[in-house]
Amino acid sequence: MKKILIFVFIALGFGLAGTFALHKNDILPIPDMVALNDAVMTAMQGGDSIETVDMIANKLMREYETMNAAKKSRDFALQVFLCVYMAVFAGTEIFFYLYCERSVLRPFRKLRRFAKDVAMGNLDMPLEMDMHGRFGAFTESFDLMREELKKARENERAADRSKKELVASLSHDIKTPIASIKAAAELMLLKAKDEKEKIQLERINEKTEQINLLVTDVFHATLEELQELSVTVAEIQSTAIPQLIQNADYKGKAGLFCIPQCIVLADPARLQQVFDNIISNSYKYAGTDIEINAIFEDRHLVIDIMDFGPGAPGEELPFLFNKFYRGKNAGDKSGYGLGLHISKFLIEQMSGSLRCENRPGGFAVTISLRLA
Repeated sequence: MKKILIFVFIALGFGLAGTFALHKNDILPIPDMVALNDAVMTAMQGGDSIETVDMIANKLMREYETMNAAKKSRDFALQVFLCVYMAVFAGTEIFFYLYCERSVLRPFRKLRRFAKDVAMGNLDMPLEMDMHGRFGAFTESFDLMREELKKARENERAADRSKKELVASLSHDIKTPIASIKAAAELMLLKAKDEKEKIQLERINEKTEQINLLVTDVFHATLEELQELSVTVAEIQSTAIPQLIQNADYKGKAGLFCIPQCIVLADPARLQQVFDNIISNSYKYAGTDIEINAIFEDRHLVIDIMDFGPGAPGEELPFLFNKFYRGKNAGDKSGYGLGLHISKFLIEQMSGSLRCENRPGGFAVTISLRLA
C-alpha cells in the first residue's frame, strides 16, 4: 500500500514537472529587427517605394511563419505529453484499484461471509487464509476463533447428552424398586383383614402407580430428546387393544366397550404407554367414569376415550400437546406436562393421530390408528 501511494505521488510530480518544463520557455521567437532594418534601408536606397513595401512584407511574412511554426511545435509537444501523462496516470489508478480489490476488499468480503456463517451457527466452513496477503495473520486468528467455538459447542452437546443419558438411566433404574414396592403392597392387600389397613395399602398402591407413571414420562421424554425412543410398527389384531385398555384402567372406570375386528399398524408396547397416559390423566383431572367407543373412519380405526369431567379451557386446547405445558386446572396435582406430548409423538410414529376436544358433558381424547 505504501509503495502504491509513493508511486502515485511520483506520477503527480512527474506531470507537474513536465508541464512546467514545457511552459518555462513559453516565449515564442520574435522577428529579427536588425534584418528587417537592413531590408528597409536597402529598399529605400533603391528609391522604389513599392519594392520597398513588398520587401518588408515578405520579410515580415517569413518571420511570422517561423514564429507560427514554433508555436505549433510547442502545442503538439504539450498535447503529446498530456496524452502520455493521462494514460500513465489512468493505468496507475487502475492498478491501484485492482491492488486494493485483491489485497483489501476481497479479504474483507470473505470476513463478512465468514462472520455471517458463524452467526448462523455454521462452524464447519473454515476461513481461507491468504498467507501472502496483508490480512493473513488476521484471518488466521478468526479461523482459530471458529475452531474454538466449534470445540466449545461440541463439548456442550456432549455434556448435555451425558446429562440426558444419566437422567434416562436413573429413571429406568428407579422403576425397579417402585415395582417391588407395588408388588409388596398388592400382596399385603390380599392378606389384609383390617379395613383401615386395606385403605392405607390401596393408597400406597395408587401412589406407587403414580410415581411409576411420572418416572416413565421423564424417562421417555429424555429418550425422545436423544432420538432413542424407538417405535417398532407392526400389524396387530384389534382384539389385543381391549387388554391394553384394561391394563391401563386399573381403577375399573371404563364401562363396557367393543373394538371392531381389524388389523392396525401399531407398536403394542408404545400403544400401552399411550393408553396409560390418557387414562391416568382422566383419573387425575376428572375422576369420573370413562366411556370408550371405536369406529372406522377413512382407512383408520378411531378410538374415542371420554370422561365426564370439566375438561380443559377452550383457549388451552391447542397447547395441551406442548412439552411441559400444564393447564390452569392442574392446580396442585403432580405432573410435568409430558403425558399428552409423549402420547402424540408415539401415535404419530405409528402413522396415526391424536386429538383432544371438549364435548357437552365431558372431555374426549381421540386416537386414530391406521388400518393395515
